[in-house]
Amino acid sequence: MKQIFKVFILVFFIFSGIPIISEANAHSLFNSSEETLGDFRVQIATQPEFPQIGEKSQLLIRVTDTDYNEVDDFTMGIRIFFNEEQIDAIRPQSIVGAHWTTDFVFIDSGNHIFRVDLYDPMDYGNPLTFTFNLSTQSPFGYIFISAIAAGGLIFAGIMGIVFIPRILKRIKSKP
Repeated sequence: MKQIFKVFILVFFIFSGIPIISEANAHSLFNSSEETLGDFRVQIATQPEFPQIGEKSQLLIRVTDTDYNEVDDFTMGIRIFFNEEQIDAIRPQSIVGAHWTTDFVFIDSGNHIFRVDLYDPMDYGNPLTFTFNLSTQSPFGYIFISAIAAGGLIFAGIMGIVFIPRILKRIKSKP
């Protein structure tokens, strides 16, 4: 009887919680950001999440309107700054589709400022400048990943130490 009651309570909580969960989002990348200006929203991320110095990384850019509908085509350029000095630029170009991927090599360790210029056709060619802060791999990245992994292993170990003896005890006590 107790087991049926527990199952009933579990089913009740599962079905009563479904209306609360109306939207779920995937894990956003560590080096990702978004900004809305005018009628557009620009998202930027790097692949891999922690770019390595001197290795090719990808910049992933997505452009939508304020209602999150993808923009079919747009003109965009990027200016890259490090220590308040422009170190590189990608000339404005027409992009077909809402997604744009380009390669970039980070030369210096630290924070890089990416100024994404979106040329709004409705604003007579005046660019909307979106500003993003992206960083390269630093010791913090390794420490962060190690801390998460260690926390997971410690949690699994404690759960194993606490619950495995109880389960084994129940199995052995049953005739």
